[in-house]
Amino acid sequence: MHPTELSFGTWSLYGGGTLIDLIAATTNALNGALLARRPDHFRNYTFVGIVLMAVIGGIAGGVTRDVILGETPSAFVNPAYLVFSVTAGVVGYLLAYAQGQLFREGLFQFMTSFSLPWYAIIGAQKATEAGYPIVGALAIAVIAPTAGRYLIDVTSGVTPKQFVRGEWFVATAVGTGLVWIVLSEVGVPYWLSVAAAFLVGFTFRVLALYRGWEEPLARGPKGLKVHPDRRPLLGRKLSGRSQEELRMLGLTVDDEPAG
Repeated sequence: MHPTELSFGTWSLYGGGTLIDLIAATTNALNGALLARRPDHFRNYTFVGIVLMAVIGGIAGGVTRDVILGETPSAFVNPAYLVFSVTAGVVGYLLAYAQGQLFREGLFQFMTSFSLPWYAIIGAQKATEAGYPIVGALAIAVIAPTAGRYLIDVTSGVTPKQFVRGEWFVATAVGTGLVWIVLSEVGVPYWLSVAAAFLVGFTFRVLALYRGWEEPLARGPKGLKVHPDRRPLLGRKLSGRSQEELRMLGLTVDDEPAG
């Protein structure tokens, strides 16, 4: 057998967008821990579960991005990603068990607004460096900041944030990535283009949250009636159906026999 050389990894905080990536990973990890403690997501998670949610939130977007781009995920070769994500998870756990649900929710929304543009920028940057066209780069700019949230939502049995009405969650990522790509292409210095794209994305997201701007809902089918159990009934198509047909469709139940 050949001897296996093991190392702790190579710590890196700078170079190739690493600093931006670490900022995004750490803030997303804090978001993951806070999100797992929200009443709509909490499923009796343990301390380990909360920290794992933080790790998922912190590195899932970057890992997904790197795998799509055919690169070795940075989170698995640079220990800083996992160490920072676990640390942020512990901080999020401690905040989650402190007093003040409104404070935690406000902090969560602020940190989401803060991390989303960073991940969108680094996603667009890595995609353009890999030779992706603008549409592909924008797709990566969306996947990078939202993949972690998607996995946390699915794990918690909640409809993923990307697919329901919200304060322009996906649009913020697209807009941030597009601003960075345009500024980079016209020759704006790197850090200036990063700062400008971040400012646009962060400002838009915060305004959307503060002003209550939301994506328009899709129109429901004609004749749609939504009952209290949230199952849509197409009224016109159901009119005239027998009780047996309704029972077979799962829209009614047999009367209980008299006791």
